[in-house]
Amino acid sequence: MRGIWIAGTAVLLAGCVSTPDLGGTMGAPSFTSLQEMCGGQALDYGKDAQSVYSTLFDAYVGSGRGKGSKDAYCAFQTELAQHYAAQGASSDAHMRDQWVSYLTSQRAKALSWRATVDPSLRGG
Repeated sequence: MRGIWIAGTAVLLAGCVSTPDLGGTMGAPSFTSLQEMCGGQALDYGKDAQSVYSTLFDAYVGSGRGKGSKDAYCAFQTELAQHYAAQGASSDAHMRDQWVSYLTSQRAKALSWRATVDPSLRGG
C-alpha cells in the first residue's frame, strides 16, 4: 500500500513540475487547452513553455474580452508556434536569439491586448 502512495505522489509531482503556471491565477485555462482551442495539438515548447504560456494567456484574456476575435488569437498562436519551430527549437545560438527577441515582442503585444481589458495592468 505504501508503494502505491509513493508512486501516486511521484506522478502528481511530475505533473506539477512539467506544467507551466500563472502564479496562482485561479480559473486560468491550462496551457494545453489554450493551444487546443484553435483546433491544433498542443506543442511542446520545452524550456520556453512558461514564457509562451504567459504570452498565450495574456493574449487570450485580451482577445476574449473584446480586444480581438478568436480568429486573431488563433493567428497569433499559430505564428508563435511557427517561429518556435523555425527558431526556438534550434540548437543554433543565433536562431535562439532571434526566437527570444521575437517572443519578447509578442509578449509585449499580448500584454498590451490584456491591458486594454484588465484594469489591474494599467498604471495609476
